[in-house]
This record gives sequence, structure tokens and C-alpha cells, in this order.
Amino acid sequence: MRIFVRRLVRRHPETGTIALVFIISCLFVAITHGLWLSVGNLQSLLRLTAVLAIMSFGEATVIATGEIDISVGSTFGIGALSFLGLAPLTGSSIALFAALLSGILIGILNGFFVAVLGLSSLIVTLGTLFLFQGIAYAVTYGFSFAATNSVRQQVVYHAVGSGNIGNLNVAVLWVAGILILLQLLIFETPLGNRVLAVGGDPASSYSRGVNVTKIKFGVFVSSGLLAAFAGVLEAAYIGYADGSFGVSMELSAIAAAVLGGCYLRGGRISLVGTLLGAFMLCGIQSFLIILGVQPQWYILMLGLIVVFASLLDRTFASVVARK
Repeated sequence: MRIFVRRLVRRHPETGTIALVFIISCLFVAITHGLWLSVGNLQSLLRLTAVLAIMSFGEATVIATGEIDISVGSTFGIGALSFLGLAPLTGSSIALFAALLSGILIGILNGFFVAVLGLSSLIVTLGTLFLFQGIAYAVTYGFSFAATNSVRQQVVYHAVGSGNIGNLNVAVLWVAGILILLQLLIFETPLGNRVLAVGGDPASSYSRGVNVTKIKFGVFVSSGLLAAFAGVLEAAYIGYADGSFGVSMELSAIAAAVLGGCYLRGGRISLVGTLLGAFMLCGIQSFLIILGVQPQWYILMLGLIVVFASLLDRTFASVVARK
């Protein structure tokens, strides 16, 4: 039985996350007397999960190569500001293109310094986090960008966050489509094998003909793109964005990826687990809101979760090394 469980966890790292999500969900339902499971709360929870998960997917691909992208929070904010700042002037379509381009450019910047120049991804992305957060504050001058009535009526605006399909926000459909696409790319194509190989052993991958530089450069670009798109989804739903948009979301993205079964040292990824990790974090936030707890406590809990996830990651690494 023990061997079966070990094989199950090794092949499907999201197994533990599924069990944890189930236990926590039952606990939240019991404490809130079913309010956490109400239709209104679940609709909000699924939308928040979708936005965080999309950003976390990009983070997970970076972590799979043994690197880390701390700048996703500021990229999230820049994408939102680019979209809402340009939409009244150019229309939603061009504004969406500009927002996605901003995420790609930030990813290119990170990829150049990390993959091409060989600098530490922790230091580089920490620097770009502060750089683009500063730009966001400077551009907004302490004010916010809001969607005008004419922008809210545009089809593209509805398609990227404000619209609904039935009782579900369109963000839920976006995360489902992105999950399927990435799942196929990583687990059904040679590209995915190269990404995991680079994270497992870069030197060995290079000796086998894998272009490590291109792989790492590519995952940073994809991370920037997904973070910016997540920012667009959130901004379109809320209808405004300011300089603080996306602050601390990088911690949530990292925590969701690691809780979902991604290995911080690289070589392993679980996109389904990352989605469940995002659901868990958003569920905790929703639970605290229902209880009327101040939002600062969520930041405290998030910090504890990141430390706990890192401890689990290290424990798993030591177990694998012994086996």
C-alpha cells in the first residue's frame, strides 16, 4: 500500500493537494454553516481562482526550469494599467494587444538577464518587480484608471473579464482553455520534455542538444504574457486599476505553484495542482472575508503558507534523494 501511495504521489504530485483542498473545504463549510458553499460565494471564488491560476501557470513553468519569477505581481499591474489606460483612447482590441505586449516585453527583459547573461533569476525579477511597481505608481500619480461607459459596451471588453457565460464569469472559461493548451504543450510535446529536463539537470540537457538558453528565455516570456493577461481579466471585471494593482500577488502565484506540486528546484510541474493551489488560497481569502477578518491577516497567512510550502518542497527533495 505504501509503495502504491508513493508511486501515485510521484506520478501525480497534485494528489496531496486534492486531499488538502477537500479537507479545508469541508472545514470552511462547517465553520460558516454552509455560507462558504453558497452560489454567490462560489461564483466569486471561481473567478478569483481563475485569475490567480492563469498567472500561477506562468510562474509554474518558470519554476519547472529551476528559476523563479518574482516580477509577476508588477507585470499583472502593468497589464491592467495598459489595458484600462489605453482602452478609452484606442478601443479595447488595441488596448488588449498593448497590455499583452507589455507582459511579453517584461518577460523578454527578465529572460535576457537570466537566460542570456546568466544572472540570478531571484535578483533580476526582484529588481524588475520594484522597477515596474515604481513605474505603475509614477504613471498613475496616486489616481486610478477607470473604464468609461463606451469601453464597457465593447465586445472585447466583455470577452476579457466583464462578461458572463451563464452564471460563470468568462475568466473561468479562459483558465480552462489555457490549462488544456499548456497541459498538451508540456506533457504531449517535445517542448514540455525539454522544459522539465532543463529544470532537472541543465548540464545534462545541454549535452543532449537541448538549448537551455532558449527554453529559459521562453518560459520567462510566457510568464510575463500570462501575468499581464491575468491583470487584464481582473481590471476588466473591476473596471478600474491603480498603482497598487497586483502588489503581493507574486507570493500568491509562487505559493499556488508550490502547493500544487511544483518542485522549487525544477524538473517537476503540475498545472492541475497549481489550479487547485490557487483555489485553496482564494478559498482561504474568501473564508476570512466571510468571518469578517481584516485582510491583513490573509497576508500573514500567505507568508506562513509560503514558508510551509518551501518546507514541504525541501522535505520532498530529501525523500527523493534517499529513494
